[in-house]
Amino acid sequence: MASFFSDFGLMWYLEELNKKEFIKFKEFLKQEILQSKLKQISWTEVKKASREDLANLLLKHYEEKQAWDTTFRIFQKMNRKDLVERAGREIAGHSKFYQAHLKKKLTHDYARKFNIQVQHFFKQKFTQGDCEHFENLLISKATGKKPHTVFLQGAAGIGKSLMLTKLMLAWSQGVVFQNKFSYIFYFCCQDVKKLKRTSLAELISKEWPNASAPVAEILSQPEKLLLIIDSLEVMECDMSERDSELCDNCTEKQPVSVLLSSLLRRKMLPESSLLVSATPETFEKMEDRVECTNVKIITGFNESSIKTYFRSLFQDRNRTQEIFSLVRENAQLFTVCQVPVLCWMVATCLKKEIEKGRDPVSICRRTTSVYTSHIFSLFLPQSARSPSKKSQEQLQGLCSLATEGVWTDTSVFSKEALRRNGIMDSDIPTLLEIRILGKSKESENSYVFLHPSIQEACAAIFYLLKSHVDHPSRDVKSVETLMFTFLKKVKVQWIFLGCFIFGLLHESEQKKLVAFFGYQMSREVKHQLYQCLETISDSAELQEQIDGMKLFYCLFEMEDEAFLVQAMSCVEQINFVAKNYSDVVVAAYCLKHCSTLKKLCFSTQNVLSEELSYREKLLLCWHHMCSVLISSKDIHILQVKDTNLNETAFLVLYNHLKYPSCTLKVLVVNNVTFLCDNHLFFELIQNQRLQHLNLSLTFLSHSDVKLLCDVLNQAECNIEKLMLANCSLSEQCWDYLSEVLRRNKTLSHLDISSNDLKDEGLKVLCGALTLPDSALISLRLEACELTGACCEDLASTFTHCKTLWGINLLENALDHSGLVVLFEALKQQTCTLHVLGLRITDFDKETQEFLIAEEEKNPYLSILSSV
Repeated sequence: MASFFSDFGLMWYLEELNKKEFIKFKEFLKQEILQSKLKQISWTEVKKASREDLANLLLKHYEEKQAWDTTFRIFQKMNRKDLVERAGREIAGHSKFYQAHLKKKLTHDYARKFNIQVQHFFKQKFTQGDCEHFENLLISKATGKKPHTVFLQGAAGIGKSLMLTKLMLAWSQGVVFQNKFSYIFYFCCQDVKKLKRTSLAELISKEWPNASAPVAEILSQPEKLLLIIDSLEVMECDMSERDSELCDNCTEKQPVSVLLSSLLRRKMLPESSLLVSATPETFEKMEDRVECTNVKIITGFNESSIKTYFRSLFQDRNRTQEIFSLVRENAQLFTVCQVPVLCWMVATCLKKEIEKGRDPVSICRRTTSVYTSHIFSLFLPQSARSPSKKSQEQLQGLCSLATEGVWTDTSVFSKEALRRNGIMDSDIPTLLEIRILGKSKESENSYVFLHPSIQEACAAIFYLLKSHVDHPSRDVKSVETLMFTFLKKVKVQWIFLGCFIFGLLHESEQKKLVAFFGYQMSREVKHQLYQCLETISDSAELQEQIDGMKLFYCLFEMEDEAFLVQAMSCVEQINFVAKNYSDVVVAAYCLKHCSTLKKLCFSTQNVLSEELSYREKLLLCWHHMCSVLISSKDIHILQVKDTNLNETAFLVLYNHLKYPSCTLKVLVVNNVTFLCDNHLFFELIQNQRLQHLNLSLTFLSHSDVKLLCDVLNQAECNIEKLMLANCSLSEQCWDYLSEVLRRNKTLSHLDISSNDLKDEGLKVLCGALTLPDSALISLRLEACELTGACCEDLASTFTHCKTLWGINLLENALDHSGLVVLFEALKQQTCTLHVLGLRITDFDKETQEFLIAEEEKNPYLSILSSV
């Protein structure tokens, strides 16, 4: 029988009642069922039930929490508050017991997980600022309430796990979340993934200090439960399961990917709170499938922290400034330094190379150069000119191990895996000492690379030394397969891998490889990359799948202008998101060499609206990015999405779009904010070649719509398709659009879905559509808050508009009587409508039967879920 506490079940509490009280309990239960409108239980069964039988009846007919809530309410009415208070003490007791256990575990068992001065960290007192920071992680600024799902988004190694551990330690010490959470459970996805199949109850039991975890009690108050899911990128789950595949039973074993999807998509324990850490790539892949209340960006070291770290290594102030400036000028390398362990790597690498008399400028040339300099220097003593044979074998073994890991999604390696790749047990102390490997927290005999990006750099080196067919693992694929996997972001946890492959083909990196190993295979690899480009060039579908930013970074690392021009001539369409200054620099570097582009889709998010110290450099790069609109003579489609443009940035874009050779036919502007006077933007629409304008998701004021409609009403305007879905259009806008429908003879497709059109607004539009010379062919009115009252106006449009072919009415509150009016109009000979967007399952059974019958009667009509 399910139990609420580990030692005390529902039956135990009923046995505390004497005979008279037990009879009285049954009478109160009968009243409670009626008053609370609970599911009925046979009174005959209740009347003859023993205490054990009644406990079973309650748990059988009601969910466990409801059974207990009902029992406690009856105890209150019977004046047996002592039993309710005892239950409260039991709950509090288990929570305090678990808190004490977690504090001990964090202090002792987790200490060796982090490469820091552990005793200081775990014994320090949390400041008020620390506590406020932790509390704010779980507070939504929008509502001020505790949110259900919060994502901690940050690069690998940036410190997400450390922050989560500190948060749990603060809770275990009683300084945060004391009135919010009775329990906090931490699940590391590296551990969860190994289980293959499990249940949430089993995961919780594994975290409990003994074998008898009070799972039912823990789950009975999900609103008092915080589940922490760390390193979600390890799972490679994309949350694509159908709703029917998800599970709401916490005790039922499921594949771990289904279990996590059920939690993240709120099928399981929807009242609980979730704190999830993942890399930006993982979050980007699933953000449209997971409803998160808040996203917190973990940025690691800021500029001041990075500078302080460099100052601690380079005692000379002038030398510090010189080296720091080199790193600061390389936008990508500076971003790398935000990760604490990588900041250490970059700083110590530069210090060593300078001490050897090498030029720091050449080392900071590209990110690949810093990684290879660091890795090779670890295996080359300060005084040695060339590596020993042993060092060569050790690094080759590491590169082989790293390659196996990236293909098998492995970051924690056993001694057996090391041996399989040529690393002997006797090599391990050396590899630990030079800090390219570290001990894993999972066991004494498992090992990890210092950082995932160092593992990727070693894997890239493998491909410059050997063919994939020479690898001991059959999981390892060819360079071509690697590049397509990287560019298509099939493995979102790969951050630099493809870039390192390209970077190693630079002349200076080839010299390093030859100096260390005596040989390299750059010609073979370069030929394979040429073949990749040819494959991309021949496939429009493949170009659609490729992440443009990944391709840009690969070409940027290679720093080969001839190869860059050839690569850019292979793509006719490209899609990318520039999230920071570094991304804009790299995109500009590539796009200014592009001449064959036909379709460009990009987002710069907030980069071009922020006040940055390197503003002039950023605008120069933005100018180079926009120059592709002129250099590519046949560019016909431009999509700008999720972007904020200040006045200066907009003017740069405006001037390039106004250039005589710019031949745009399709302009898509989705969720874009212009921090300037909008009239210039609407001037662009006067371009006589422009045929398709999509402003969906972009806020338009009524004055914006007036400017737009003024342009659309001009005789030279050739726009055929206008999309204004979800633009927050106001009541004043319908008159402007109605005038367009009256006067414009080229506009044939209009989408105003997800705006508050309402019946009154539709009446205004229908007045224009019923005119004999209306040119509209399709009209999308999805989710426009329409009711059955609008059907008379629609019916009139159906019979008078001689061009209207399709209309979408999904997600509106149309009723049966209104639909009858519509279908009467559809029977008229003057009606030209052939496609009607309605979801039949949205209606009651009678209306469904009516719609099916009407569609069967009219051979020219199709009722679709969407049009």
